[in-house]
Amino acid sequence: MKIAANLSLLFTDRPLIERVIAARVAGFDGVEVQFPYELPAIRMKEVLEAAGLPLILFNLPAGDLMEGGPGLAAVPERQEQFDDALEQALAYAAMTRPRFVNVLAGRQAEGVSRDRALACLAANLRKTAEAFAVLHIGVVCEAINPLDMPGFLINTPEQLDVLLRDVDHPNLHAQYDLYHMARQGVDAAAGIRLLAGRIGHVQFADCPGRGEPGTGNTDFGPALRALQEDDYPGWLGAEYKPTGVTAETLGWLPEWKARLA
Repeated sequence: MKIAANLSLLFTDRPLIERVIAARVAGFDGVEVQFPYELPAIRMKEVLEAAGLPLILFNLPAGDLMEGGPGLAAVPERQEQFDDALEQALAYAAMTRPRFVNVLAGRQAEGVSRDRALACLAANLRKTAEAFAVLHIGVVCEAINPLDMPGFLINTPEQLDVLLRDVDHPNLHAQYDLYHMARQGVDAAAGIRLLAGRIGHVQFADCPGRGEPGTGNTDFGPALRALQEDDYPGWLGAEYKPTGVTAETLGWLPEWKARLA
């Protein structure tokens, strides 16, 4: 397992284009970005190549989700907007070649039943998985805790398991975030065992606080052992909110790299 820096949260004292090199200098093996679209895809490709780092993951555009809205993927009335987001992500991915793209499930929209929202989400995930299969790029969907993001449709490993089974596409995988599990008191290792063989990407931050490892009370050991027991072949994304300048919060990184080697 290798570790990627989430450039949406780390090294934010500099422009996005400079964060890739900063991640390389700090010792990360790759990078991920929540929404990279502010930087033209050709420029992202150039800076990735200059740094010698792979792009592991980015999200499809999610509409108003980050501002408290329902987003796009589970809202039938926003199908055209979702399709536009899919096309934008396909074009960006064709240039930057990430390992995965993430489709954020979003919130249940007003006037839309949960069953209808989930059906819409499943259809859009199937469509996205099929489209990205042509590029040999995987698609993931994640469970997010309802305390930080109230109303989010998918919260638990069990709900994610049901969704994956409903979509039933070989190019769709789980994105598993250890912070979101800890935030709602879910046994992260048990969730990994439930989703065994279907986890495409893992992210982490300490809890509470969502800071770097060592700032909260999360014991990452059981989850990391469960991933190793599952022969998880993927990456770990450091998606935390630094408690100071990012470079000064990386004391955990050498130990983790040695542990995962």
